[in-house]
Amino acid sequence: MLTPKAAALKYRMHEDRAPKIVASGKGEIALKIIEKAKAYDVPLFQNEALADALLKQKVDTTIDPQLFQAVAEVFVWLMKSEEKARLS
Repeated sequence: MLTPKAAALKYRMHEDRAPKIVASGKGEIALKIIEKAKAYDVPLFQNEALADALLKQKVDTTIDPQLFQAVAEVFVWLMKSEEKARLS
């Protein structure tokens, strides 16, 4: 069985320079992050390579610049998901 992995990001468009890692972990910690996201209807995006890269960084820091493109694609997906849900 694969070990669950999760990272939670926060980004305020007009306030933050870059997205910030607000939680990350493997195993039980990842499951708690996922559970909390589901409880607040936060969409979940699965990308193991991105999760691995985010897990290498410290919580409460902005993401590394080399991850900007990958994370931007996640935020675009999130905005489209929210728009689609609003129109349904």
